[in-house]
Amino acid sequence: MHTRITGADWPAIVADLDREGWAVIPGLLSAGQCGDLAALYETGEGFRSHIHMARHGFGQGEYRYFAYPLPPVVQALREAAYPPLSALANRWHERMGLAPRFPADHADFLERCHAAGQRRPTPLLLQYRTGDYNCLHQDLYGEHVFPLQIAVLLSEPGDDFTGGEFVLTEQRPRMQSRAMVVPLRRGDAVIFAVNIRPHRGTRGDYRVTMRHGVSRLTSGLRHTLGVIFHDAA
Repeated sequence: MHTRITGADWPAIVADLDREGWAVIPGLLSAGQCGDLAALYETGEGFRSHIHMARHGFGQGEYRYFAYPLPPVVQALREAAYPPLSALANRWHERMGLAPRFPADHADFLERCHAAGQRRPTPLLLQYRTGDYNCLHQDLYGEHVFPLQIAVLLSEPGDDFTGGEFVLTEQRPRMQSRAMVVPLRRGDAVIFAVNIRPHRGTRGDYRVTMRHGVSRLTSGLRHTLGVIFHDAA
């Protein structure tokens, strides 16, 4: 996992994130890794909580938050992706005039979260069946928020499910929202802005608000791995 992350085309990824607020790493996880992670959902083991979206007005479907220790592939992904993303996060905060800066090592960032009472792990597995969907939202969880996160599709569109597209929206000042559908295959990872990101305008940088969700499944079963870098209060 560390090799796959470090071997990714980071200049292109950073350029996409700066331009659109999201970027795709194709084939980050193998079909076997995707199947192994998706299979964990039904066991119910290694998780700290189980959420039914409809009970909270989040949509339809469900998800489970992992407990510590995280599965090795999830832990490796969190550790390996954080350093290049922290460098970008620091540049984004500088451009937006935000004070927090992020250390280069994820363990150091987690120490900051835990010292503030954010001790609950946030990586999660999501499960959608026919008719399920996820409303547009932001994964914030506390005072300390890392501005980027990752989702990895664990199921194959067209074979395992239909519908269920990953959707992002962007709200720029004094403009209507823009919707983006991110094309993903099994094993692909999308990196995207959690909350706000800078956008370069004619008069300098301004803040763009991002939200993400999943459109309604028309058939089948869809699993996704979500990797959030800050922990929850």
